[in-house]
Amino acid sequence: MEFFEVLYGRRAVRKYKPDPVSKEDIMKILDAANYAPSGRNLQQWEFIVVSGKKKEELGASYEVVAQAYTAGWAEKARAEFIDYARTYGGAPVIIVVLTDFSEDPGIRRMNLESASAAMQNMLLAARALNLGSCWMTGPLNDEARVRQILNIPDEKEIVALTPIGYPVEFPPPLPRIDPDLSQKVRWLE
Repeated sequence: MEFFEVLYGRRAVRKYKPDPVSKEDIMKILDAANYAPSGRNLQQWEFIVVSGKKKEELGASYEVVAQAYTAGWAEKARAEFIDYARTYGGAPVIIVVLTDFSEDPGIRRMNLESASAAMQNMLLAARALNLGSCWMTGPLNDEARVRQILNIPDEKEIVALTPIGYPVEFPPPLPRIDPDLSQKVRWLE
């Protein structure tokens, strides 16, 4: 797949087929993440690949978050979102991105931005392999439980999670805000 086709074709996928994803493809995705730019070239990211019982535990945690989040929703939409949360859309794998925690605001920002670049590379690599993904921070509304389930120490910060799997479909593109960039770009000389 050509780079811009991958870039413009990336979507937040929320419904996955139950088909397993090969370890080889997961490693390709993680290798792409490992080639992200990083502050001071520290490459300060780590990844946890979650499946099986641990994925079910993460789903139970996210279901609690989803129940609170959707409290005022219509019944059908609420049930669909809660089911999505409980199963992460049926994806067979979840990848959790971590970085080093720092009390220093500048270092913390550098670490989060570096790990976010790694996350973006992961999502693009998944799309290039015709796999779906979805940048998720909602499950972190129960971060203490996520940390407990995955045994994440305090010196690590959770950046985001993404389900990985074969999508039922790639959703259509959403309209871009300011597609011609007339409001988001300033040229100065």
